[in-house]
Amino acid sequence: MEFWSFWIPAALITLVTAALVTLGFWRGMRLREGQGEAAPVTEKREMRVYAQQLREIERDLARGLVATDEADRLRTEIARRLLDADRTARAPVVPAPAAARWLGLALVVLSVAVAGLVYLRAGSPMYPDQPLTQRHAEAARMHAERPSQSELEAEWATSPQRTAPPEADDEFLALLAQLRSALETRPLDLQGHRLLARNEANIGNHAAAAAAQRRVIELLGDDATTGEYVVLAEQMILAAGGVVSPEAERVVESILRRDPRNGAGRYYTGLMFAQTGRPDLTFRLWRALLDESHPDAPWVPHIRSTIEDLSAIAGVRYTLPPLAAQGARGPSDDELAAAMELSDEERAAMIGSMVEGLSMRLATGGGNAGEWARLISALGVLGQNERARAIWAEARTVFADQPDQMRVIEEAARGAGFMD
Repeated sequence: MEFWSFWIPAALITLVTAALVTLGFWRGMRLREGQGEAAPVTEKREMRVYAQQLREIERDLARGLVATDEADRLRTEIARRLLDADRTARAPVVPAPAAARWLGLALVVLSVAVAGLVYLRAGSPMYPDQPLTQRHAEAARMHAERPSQSELEAEWATSPQRTAPPEADDEFLALLAQLRSALETRPLDLQGHRLLARNEANIGNHAAAAAAQRRVIELLGDDATTGEYVVLAEQMILAAGGVVSPEAERVVESILRRDPRNGAGRYYTGLMFAQTGRPDLTFRLWRALLDESHPDAPWVPHIRSTIEDLSAIAGVRYTLPPLAAQGARGPSDDELAAAMELSDEERAAMIGSMVEGLSMRLATGGGNAGEWARLISALGVLGQNERARAIWAEARTVFADQPDQMRVIEEAARGAGFMD
């Protein structure tokens, strides 16, 4: 039913359009062929109209309704039209050849055929309708029905796409075997499990590395750092061939509970959304992450290579910022505190450089409200009030439809003395 719901209306619209174009073309040809007979009647009618207009001009002139020079101008114009009509009536008419009709019909048919071929090649004729609610429901189903970590690991272990692990010398492998054997008798050896996790990862045995890292976290308990969880998430995802399993997602959630701004946690969350049918959410997460990340961050190359495609899917106009401008977030509180130990000239140069970097990035790639607010505050501190006011005015336009973000901007403007 979905197939016919597209093709029947499309075919009807195409046929009606082609028929109207053909009818107009053929009717124009008939008028041209019959012009020799219809022209005298048409030209006589035009001449009577022009003669009537001349009489009306004379009457208006006699009544004083038009000036003499205006009457002369009108007479000249009507006389010119009379001459043109007479010249057209006397011009010979050459009937259009019958082949011209068939040529026009052939062009119409060819246009329809070319349009159909282009659509069949570049379009998706068999693709069903996908309303937004249906796509979200499908994404939720994909998220809920993901394979487990163990299933993904088993599938990836036999996948032809898996690259060969790096070669290790016999001595290293012998030492690694000894370490594995030793930890079987010393399960509480924290440093041993850390060393095992690192060395298993070095030879591409990511599943074993994840198991060792999980044991490290169990031994640390509440003392486990965010970095320990990041290592675990990374090894689990690598062991699953780059797929974020439900178990890996729970580890990522643990990372973000400990540090909501953690770059790796935000990156893997976006990756999970991309793999479960929500690239729009991936774009939102990765855009903010890219804006805040240093160019050397490990996730930056992958985000930069995919984010423009994600923006197209999300229906957002987005221009990838230059790599040099990325990560220029402006002076942080620690950087400002460090600047207090410098001389006045050095301090001004340092802060000015940071402010210029932030300003360039916001101008080329956008940013969040906090960054706009920081730029307004920094410019106010530097005494560049006119520039700060201009940035404030631009920020009000950018965040006009985001009341929560506007409050951040207004607070910065109030601190700079631009608002009561």
